[in-house]
Amino acid sequence: MPAPQTIHSSGFEPSLKANFAHVNLMVDSFIANAEPDDLRAILRTMLSSCPPSTASAFTAAARKRLERLAQTSSRHPTPTTTAPSTLFATYPDGGATPSPSLDGTLRRARALYGAGMGFASLAALTAIARGTLGLRWAPDGPMADTLAAVDADIAQALQSAREEYGAGRVADLDAARATLRELEETLAASQDDAVRWGGEFPFERALVDVQHWKL
Repeated sequence: MPAPQTIHSSGFEPSLKANFAHVNLMVDSFIANAEPDDLRAILRTMLSSCPPSTASAFTAAARKRLERLAQTSSRHPTPTTTAPSTLFATYPDGGATPSPSLDGTLRRARALYGAGMGFASLAALTAIARGTLGLRWAPDGPMADTLAAVDADIAQALQSAREEYGAGRVADLDAARATLRELEETLAASQDDAVRWGGEFPFERALVDVQHWKL
């Protein structure tokens, strides 16, 4: 039977302690078991009360994590559920509504632009806008409300992309310009589509914003 001092209340074996040297084991146990809402509240409190350098370090760590996840996904591709055709469900009468897979795509896009990865976020948001082409929806209801939120998301992602460019974190300027061009073309096509079926164009703010940014 092992001596009492070799048992750790956190549940980690002594041999693994070095892997968590940068995080106190008690704190790590809390992080592993706390409710997500509690972690969000704690992070917001900490970031609002700490020096700006703490927030910068936090977003830098977030970007590194997101970039690593993107690299892992590219090396081990899996069937995607976020193709434009899967983001919205259609009814026999021609109407459309957001599908469950849209929520995951929006969460990923918001995480990206929130961490300062605006151009990566715009790629996901462009896919959402493209997915609306050919669809019809009522002027009010879940579809209209969701697209209004997406319009605001695109505007925020564009602001994030500006800050990303201004900070010198855009490694491939041609790719960044292509991302903006694809977004603008998709939004213009959506506007034309809305005119054809007599609907309200849902991305007015986003289109104006991208048209006025010449990178």
